[in-house]
Amino acid sequence: MDLSTHYMGIRLKNPIMVGASNLVTDMETVKKLEAAGASAIVYKTLFEEQINLETAELEDDLHEYDNRNAEMVNLFPNVKHSGPRAHLMALKELKESVSIPVIASLNCIFDSTWVEYAQVLAQTGVDGLEINFYNTITDANKTPQEIESTRISILKNIKRVVSIPVSVKLSPYYTNALEFINRLSEDGADAFVLFNRLFQPDINIWKESFEMPYNLSHKGDNRLSVRYAGLLHGHLQANIAANTGILDGDDLIGVLLAGADVAQVVSTIYRNGADQITKMLDELAEWMKEKGYNTIDDFKGKMSHSRINEPYAYKRGQYVDFLMKSKEYTKKYPLG
Repeated sequence: MDLSTHYMGIRLKNPIMVGASNLVTDMETVKKLEAAGASAIVYKTLFEEQINLETAELEDDLHEYDNRNAEMVNLFPNVKHSGPRAHLMALKELKESVSIPVIASLNCIFDSTWVEYAQVLAQTGVDGLEINFYNTITDANKTPQEIESTRISILKNIKRVVSIPVSVKLSPYYTNALEFINRLSEDGADAFVLFNRLFQPDINIWKESFEMPYNLSHKGDNRLSVRYAGLLHGHLQANIAANTGILDGDDLIGVLLAGADVAQVVSTIYRNGADQITKMLDELAEWMKEKGYNTIDDFKGKMSHSRINEPYAYKRGQYVDFLMKSKEYTKKYPLG
């Protein structure tokens, strides 16, 4: 079976990428992921807030004793490899240590720093850049047009200064995600990662404090990716990476049938180890053999909105079907 595919203009040996996470910060784990069959790695996201916090903490440590004793001023030497430098060094080391493509990931606050950090990330020799628009809007006065225009401007400015392909990682919370994705594609996005898994705060009612639980994906969380991959397939020049809830071979095959070019996996590796990639690829190959498919392109997008005979499958038809068969569902899932 030929499991190869293309993403961001890069030929990949198969459609399973390792998504951005702390998994790839350990070189031993990276080697296991590569050996298990991962076709590419997205390095953990460089967050501007993290850089600012690390820089401030380091500055405090370096100057903690400045005004106490003159002999102790140099107790903490000037550290050159901290904050963004440490990230860049680790990213470059990873790129030089593996034979598969490596993609950097970036999330910033200010327009100028998006461009600045995009340039330095590109200089590490990575094969591509994923700009992660992870952001929760808290200003009720901002219009959808302002938010989207800012995002498009960031993309265009980054594309002007880097020569490597650029993908855009989005949340689904846009007024019309399809229209916005189309505009980003027209303005140079080489691929889209659908969708960002937002970490939501929880409240400890006894301590009356916020908690940030680290929740892994669960079975069925890929359905939003399936819907949008199916709606977008055949309408974009850019590639589509399905993200969130791709836990096994069935999930992988499902997003490919919908129209995704690749799938990014993280949670299933945390749960099952690097060998889960091998298992998923085996399941994909076995399914292709049984179906008589020789390449990914033979079936990719076969169940997309543009190629099926059920025009409402991706729209209200699912709800109508549920209502029409409500008695069947009641028998299958009785209350009480």
